[in-house]
Amino acid sequence: MNNPISQYLDQIQTLLNTGVANEHTHRPALVNLLKTLYPDLKAVNEPKRIACGSPDLVILNPEDVPLGYIEAKDIGVSLDKALKTEQLKRYLESLHNLIVTDYLEFRWFVEGEYRPEMTVRLAEVNKAGVLKPLPEAALEQLFTTFIETQVITLRSPEDLAARMAKIARLIRESILKAYDQEKTGVLHDQLASFRKVLMNSLTVEQFADMYAQTVCYGLFAAKCSASGQSFSRIHAGHYLPKTNPFLRNLFSQIVGVDLDERLVWAVDHLVTVLNHADIGAILENFGKRTRQEDPVVHFYETFLQHYDPSMREMRGVYYTPEPVVSYIVRSVDLLLKQQFKLRSGLADSSRLESGLHKVQILDPAVGTGTFLYAVFNRIFALFRKNKGMWSSYVSEHLLPRVHGFELLMAPYTVAHMKLGLQLQEMGYEFDSEERLRIFLINTLDESQEFVDEKWARWLSEEANAAMAVKQESPVMVIMGNPPYSNFGMLNTGDWILDLLKDYKKDLKEKKTNLNDDFIKFIRFSQWRIERTGYGILGFVTNNTFIDGITHRRMRESLLESFDEIYILDLHGSVKKKEKCPDGSLDKNVFDIQQGVCIALFVKHSQSKNKLAKVNHADLWGARPAKYEYLYAEDVKETKWTVLEPKAPHFFFVPKDFATEQEYLNYSSIKEIFVSCGSGVKTERDRVSIHLTRQSIKTTVEEFKNLDEIKLRNKYNLVKDSRDWKVANAKNDVLENTEEELFKLILYKPFDIRYTWYSGKTRGFIGTPSYPTMQHMLSGENLGLLIGRTGQVISLDKWDISFCTNSIVEYNLYRRGGNILFPLYIYPTEKDKFLNGNGEAKRGSPAICSGDYFKL
Repeated sequence: MNNPISQYLDQIQTLLNTGVANEHTHRPALVNLLKTLYPDLKAVNEPKRIACGSPDLVILNPEDVPLGYIEAKDIGVSLDKALKTEQLKRYLESLHNLIVTDYLEFRWFVEGEYRPEMTVRLAEVNKAGVLKPLPEAALEQLFTTFIETQVITLRSPEDLAARMAKIARLIRESILKAYDQEKTGVLHDQLASFRKVLMNSLTVEQFADMYAQTVCYGLFAAKCSASGQSFSRIHAGHYLPKTNPFLRNLFSQIVGVDLDERLVWAVDHLVTVLNHADIGAILENFGKRTRQEDPVVHFYETFLQHYDPSMREMRGVYYTPEPVVSYIVRSVDLLLKQQFKLRSGLADSSRLESGLHKVQILDPAVGTGTFLYAVFNRIFALFRKNKGMWSSYVSEHLLPRVHGFELLMAPYTVAHMKLGLQLQEMGYEFDSEERLRIFLINTLDESQEFVDEKWARWLSEEANAAMAVKQESPVMVIMGNPPYSNFGMLNTGDWILDLLKDYKKDLKEKKTNLNDDFIKFIRFSQWRIERTGYGILGFVTNNTFIDGITHRRMRESLLESFDEIYILDLHGSVKKKEKCPDGSLDKNVFDIQQGVCIALFVKHSQSKNKLAKVNHADLWGARPAKYEYLYAEDVKETKWTVLEPKAPHFFFVPKDFATEQEYLNYSSIKEIFVSCGSGVKTERDRVSIHLTRQSIKTTVEEFKNLDEIKLRNKYNLVKDSRDWKVANAKNDVLENTEEELFKLILYKPFDIRYTWYSGKTRGFIGTPSYPTMQHMLSGENLGLLIGRTGQVISLDKWDISFCTNSIVEYNLYRRGGNILFPLYIYPTEKDKFLNGNGEAKRGSPAICSGDYFKL
């Protein structure tokens, strides 16, 4: 027995005879076998990489290109069970060519699919640890086929985005493991620097996300720029334009020669996949559906949706359709020409007495650079007949006054690449000292100067340059598409929250709904233009602020700051179930549920003594029709209706106030009832609301008896929130065991269900609204339920009122919540103590007086 496979089995038998062999001790024997059979190939067996999530062996060709991967388990370990582990599931979905083995049996997987006909078993082992070789074990044939198998060529954007997203998740997991393994090191230094300079609340998980996305999307963008050439990880940085030394240095460190050796295998795997992607086919007609003309930028959102849809929703990352961008950019250009008498509009090169340019432009949430891309195109159009002046104009009058801020690394990377390549395609070559003024910064954080430290020198320089723009540059034009819909969970620094106080002044509301990021970006932009003393703000944004009740002070503040306001309501709210005036379907210009609008704000001077003039227009219909309109029209051609917003609400939408005085002559229902409050917010309906009493009892018993991990798995409770945590819910049911805590609850009109209600805040129920609900539980009662605004359910008539004799869930109606007005109020525990009355008697009427009506 002197052939390589026989020698391999002899080595395995020798190790088994020691009685202490394991999967690690067998690995060198497998490596020697592969080297003997294929001397030109490399079988990399790096313990540091393996500890961070790499397969046991990475097979490389002479050019170090990954050909396939081998994951080995100990002899005697069930491969069927191993294949069900999270580790193997990640490998199968991410790696195109994988062998899983217990050193005796070899199973081959291509693109995650098992090839059972190629399975090879070399030997069996008895209880004494003695191997019995099996005949006709065609292992060399399997290895040869395995090595010669190529990555499939990907031709559709969805397929490539899905594959990249899987690899990104693999890289993310490797980073997390590498971080956990080192107490100090490069990853710890990098995270510490990002926390100090960019976002102090950055978690390890968010850092790993940032890292993985930058690697994956940066390499994709580099591949797109490589003009069909095959490229390597080391050379990818060569395709980065010389627009930003920070980006080039960073990309070199996280992808190039300085890449952490524990991550090399995963990044090289991505390069292999990209080199087998038909980029031409992927980019062909890619942006037609949403009229996003830049396919590389458009691809980012597709990638992010596959990588982590929840992050996309949280960060509000949505590409902006080209027609929307076109309308805003052309309108701002016209307003500069007409309202500010700047003949060249966005291309204006005039300077202030300070020497700085007058028309300073900023996109405070630049994303992948869509708006600035359109600005460059608009300006370049003026030079088409005189291209000889273009290069000097860019150097002297374009680069110094166009700025962008971005918090997320991946879109920041794309913005630099795309805008740099755009200018190169227009005939401009960057000098070594020039850069695009796109900065990695949190727009909504307080400005402060940072000191260089360790590798973060580039990051500090980046942040300080951005802060200079934010604080000192007389920004005149702000435009963009700020993030939507994260409900104030991000960007909670003192600086922006202090600015937001103006929008909340004297509201006297329990819930203001004024912490969404888009509102913070509007407030920042208002602040920045007020500091300049004049300017234009142009956003496409969530449209709730134009007529929301709690946004009334926000609207008043904007009226006080600006001279002219233009609101083009694009509608498209799925949540409101909006329809066109003729009854036909109304569609959103984005792939989101929230309605949007284009808002243009113009400020002429520092001093003003009257509120802004408000112009309003509606755009209804199907998406293609809206796109056609936005491409064809601008602020000058749009047919506006002039509004006269009045206190106290200052609506930015048309309102008929003909019967206002008659309405105001009546008393408010909050004046009639002395007690009222919001409905119950369970925070987890699937846990707290049940159709039967037995069903809720079963759930409560499980929360008493099961541990947290089992509860999370059973009820799909992946993440806790501020107001609801598994541990708190469990503690609540353990501390309160009374049978009478099982209660009826009005879930929807005429839909009465069961819940468990202790009244404890942030317990089994997140927000129980006990001060109001206690009156519904203390004795016989009847409550009036009023929906605050009928508009949220998009009905012509306001009719959202109902009655209940039980506690009620907050979202009784489709949207907008409800306020419960109990007819009777009962003595509270505090009342009983103060009055010396130990028993709760029939409640007192909750009506203020008989002036309204008699009971």
